[in-house]
Amino acid sequence: MIRHLVALRFKPGTSDETKQSLYDDLAKLSGRIDGIIDFKSRTNISVEDPMVRGYRDLFWFDFRDTAVRDTYLADEVHQAIGARIVAELEGGPEGVFVFDFDV
Repeated sequence: MIRHLVALRFKPGTSDETKQSLYDDLAKLSGRIDGIIDFKSRTNISVEDPMVRGYRDLFWFDFRDTAVRDTYLADEVHQAIGARIVAELEGGPEGVFVFDFDV
């Protein structure tokens, strides 16, 4: 199984409603792409602000394998949601950090 972690540094003023709408749309990909096992999103509650570097939001997908992850990455609906996310990030693509690993 592959866990795909995505840390986000949203622009100041991005509403919780906007974030939730993006996460809801990401969650719907589970019904579109066979092999998505799970999707979760969380808010970073760390008090170590210098180490957080503004990354206050996180989501992850669990994929059955790398083939499913690669299908997700190429999926046009995922790419459209990703573009909406990047538009809300501080620094655009500089406001995202991705880390994939075997579970």
